[in-house]
Amino acid sequence: MTKRVISEQEKFWMGDFGAQYNDRNIGSDLIKGREHIFRSALRTVGGIKNAIEFGANIGLNIHALKNLYPEINLSAIEINKEAVDRLLEIDDLIVHQGSVVDINTRKLYDLVFSVGVLIHINPNDLENVYQNIYFSSSRYILIAEYYSPKPTSVPYRGYENKLFKRDFAGELLDKYVDLKLIDYGFCYHRDPKVPLDDITWFLLEKV
Repeated sequence: MTKRVISEQEKFWMGDFGAQYNDRNIGSDLIKGREHIFRSALRTVGGIKNAIEFGANIGLNIHALKNLYPEINLSAIEINKEAVDRLLEIDDLIVHQGSVVDINTRKLYDLVFSVGVLIHINPNDLENVYQNIYFSSSRYILIAEYYSPKPTSVPYRGYENKLFKRDFAGELLDKYVDLKLIDYGFCYHRDPKVPLDDITWFLLEKV
């Protein structure tokens, strides 16, 4: 069996840039912002007992979910070794070190989610990531990413081909006919109460 070639984007996040990103994303204010996303996105649903994050970095979203749902069982997938080491410090968190492109946890979760991760995936690998997200979910999928109606590559901190906007949720809906859109919303960077990046979130459900 031929071994998959690691993409330049995966190497980018596995290396020094990924480590620098870890250090830039520390602080309780950032966690509060993530709480706002989950509070908004999950306000109409219940019964979520477990969840997994695709691309957890150092765990800001994990901490936010634990704050909102103390009893939830959480798992995380992360490619950067330094970030994994920090994730392992979080109580009761199951951590899978690897790429969201090809990892298989062999388990179903009530909620599968990504926040600002799909935008950094090589577009050629998205089909595999979509498949892994879909088949890991028993019910809900939450996609919170930069949105564009058309696939667009955007310069990222001086680098090319490291950030891609597109309609990730729409592509999932087109690919899997048993998914339906439950809710969606937008976070605005000039919100005086909860300033975040301009992230659009979509909550999908298997029916």
